[in-house]
Amino acid sequence: MKSWKKWIGISLVSVMALTGCGTNSTSSNTENSKGGEAEESYTIGVTQIVEHPSLDAAFEGFKMALEENGFKEGDNVTYDVQNAQNDMNNSNTIAQNLVGDEVDLIFANSTPSAQSALNATSEIPIIFTSVTDPVGAKLVESFENPGDNITGTTDTHPEAIPKTIEFIANEFEAKNVGLIYNAGEQNSVAQVEIVKEALTSKGMKAVEKSVSTSAEVKQATEALVGKVDVIYIATDNTVVSALESVISVANDKDIPMFAGEFDSVNRGAFAAYGFDYKDIGYEAGQMAAKILKGEETTAELPVQYPQNLKLKMNKKAAEEMDIEVKPEWEEMGEYTE
Repeated sequence: MKSWKKWIGISLVSVMALTGCGTNSTSSNTENSKGGEAEESYTIGVTQIVEHPSLDAAFEGFKMALEENGFKEGDNVTYDVQNAQNDMNNSNTIAQNLVGDEVDLIFANSTPSAQSALNATSEIPIIFTSVTDPVGAKLVESFENPGDNITGTTDTHPEAIPKTIEFIANEFEAKNVGLIYNAGEQNSVAQVEIVKEALTSKGMKAVEKSVSTSAEVKQATEALVGKVDVIYIATDNTVVSALESVISVANDKDIPMFAGEFDSVNRGAFAAYGFDYKDIGYEAGQMAAKILKGEETTAELPVQYPQNLKLKMNKKAAEEMDIEVKPEWEEMGEYTE
């Protein structure tokens, strides 16, 4: 029995049939810790576009929420985790394989992963996270009415980019801000457009460099030297997976570097208005739990914004980039060493 179908109950005959014939990978019955009672077993397919700390943290939060709701890995849940290594062809293949394996639910961790999953199935529930513009990426019709088999959490807060640009405008004498992103990522293009609009409103100019692979990131960053006063890195999977290349140039050339999320600050960016990716993964996991329990459908669960927007700064990065830390900044946010 698939968890995404209507719950109809299991008769004694069907229980005996399942017990006598063995189990399958997606809906086997197992003995619970109390003994005697059988419970449903689930396989959750996990598709992630690339490995980096933000996406990894989101998956960690997702699993935590499910476990708190009674869905424990190794007990009644199996995760089929697959990484596309930042290759869209791989992402499409992963999605098709998960659908072919008839998993009970797909956790799509990034915009490309969610797009591949939705293209592969209109029946299996898909919960996404780490998606910046789910409407623009044509994943959902709207936040309030996501769709028949997909919903999730977005990794952008309406005030995050405007607040970051306001901080740059007020606290740094910046005229030109460098942007590095993969123009092939809808997630990134959407953010860059918001950044450019915010910069224009503050009398600043965007200097853009586009990359298609992580190997191009360092060269793109070096091309900004002497042309920009500040660098801003959005939540672009290609660039963030090679973030140390940007940090190295920013440190060497004393260019303040801002980011779109906290994991990049922990890795060496100076500051970000953001949230913890573990939190949006956790919120996505709460959605998944409701679906697996049969309490809600994807169509009934609106897409969620991240909670707890705040400013986070890295003191060590400030030293490396020759940024004079102002006492009043501490009242505006928090520091990490």
